[in-house]
Amino acid sequence: MSTNNVPEKVIAVGVVLADQTRRVADEHLDELEKLIETAGGVVVARILAKRKAPDAATWIGSGKAEEIRRLAEKEKVSLIVFDDELSPAQTRNLEKIIGTKVIDRSALILDIFAGRARSREARTQVELAQLEYMLPRLTRQWSHLERQAGGIGTRGVGETQLEIDRRIVRTRIGQLKSELHKIEQTRHTQRKSRAAAFTVALVGYTNAGKSTLFNRLTGGSAWAVDKLFATLDAKSQRISYPMPRPTVVIDTVGFVRKLPHHLVASFRSTMEEAVSADLVLHVIDSANEEQALVGEEVLHDLGIPKERVIDVFNKEDLSRGYEVSESRGTSFETPQPRDRETSVSALTGRGIEKLVAMIRERELAGGEVLHLEIPYEESRMLAKLHDVAEVYEQRSTDRVTRVTAWVPQNAIDRFAHFSVSDSLKRAKVV
Repeated sequence: MSTNNVPEKVIAVGVVLADQTRRVADEHLDELEKLIETAGGVVVARILAKRKAPDAATWIGSGKAEEIRRLAEKEKVSLIVFDDELSPAQTRNLEKIIGTKVIDRSALILDIFAGRARSREARTQVELAQLEYMLPRLTRQWSHLERQAGGIGTRGVGETQLEIDRRIVRTRIGQLKSELHKIEQTRHTQRKSRAAAFTVALVGYTNAGKSTLFNRLTGGSAWAVDKLFATLDAKSQRISYPMPRPTVVIDTVGFVRKLPHHLVASFRSTMEEAVSADLVLHVIDSANEEQALVGEEVLHDLGIPKERVIDVFNKEDLSRGYEVSESRGTSFETPQPRDRETSVSALTGRGIEKLVAMIRERELAGGEVLHLEIPYEESRMLAKLHDVAEVYEQRSTDRVTRVTAWVPQNAIDRFAHFSVSDSLKRAKVV
């Protein structure tokens, strides 16, 4: 959005509709301003138009559009950003009245994503979303031909060129969807390869502190800054705490209000990491209740059951009366379910031990503690046990190795033959 390191001057525009309050509209405009700053612009003025319903031609009405035109001239503004998605016709009408470039929230978010995409997958997803957003707006690129409509042959040339452009864009969209499908298949293969691991996905509103929590849990160095959409690529890394089984933490792209549906569709493969995870940590900025509601709505849309989610209220170091237990779970027996929420400060580390204990309990609930006797000639099975289970005790006798271990549910059958647990003894007798 900025050129030559000079921030672009921007006017941010929002609408207060009949079913909204001024406070909520102001909060949405605050977020829009932060999005503009993330894109490299500077907001020199904010306008909130109050309407019973959006204007079909300009969204805000011609009178308010004229007011913006005068303000843009006065402030020497080069861009107007609307908080709501505009139709191609509304954008075109506004630009005619104001005489300045007009974009909506969707175009702004796409611009930010384009600047942040690093991996092949993220770049493919962003380009696909941009082209699908651009396709119905292609007529705007040929508005200069309207002045030549009376010339011989001009209209046909313009229409032909427009159709050529549309065909090129549609062809590219098809290529990107095919490429994205291949990337999704690769990601699916990667998920299968770590099926033996317990996966924990971090989800939540952008800038809620997911990357900071990811670094805290894994000892990693994911980019964690006070910016919206700092993370576009799903990252995964082993947790750095002792756990009952190999545990992988996955950082995902953040949620945001009014996220363009093209982006939601394009980034579906990234969010599949959360859908397929064994446990989902919904990271919530403690100071913002509405962000929590947005996150819950997205999780519901993804079909993730509440039983698989722990709400993690982050940034508690910034609020008063912060109290959280630092106790660490020590019982290796299958625990009773605890509350599905906790409070932490990912930045300072407060409350992290309790969160890790909650993750550990979820893992323990997915298996059983077995007492095994493995003959020496079955040493390979002992090695496999160490790969998939948490071994608590191991000692050797003349003939066998006696082991007490927590074994995940999907691996119990592999070791049932060696079990001396009463329940499995009865099963073998039957």
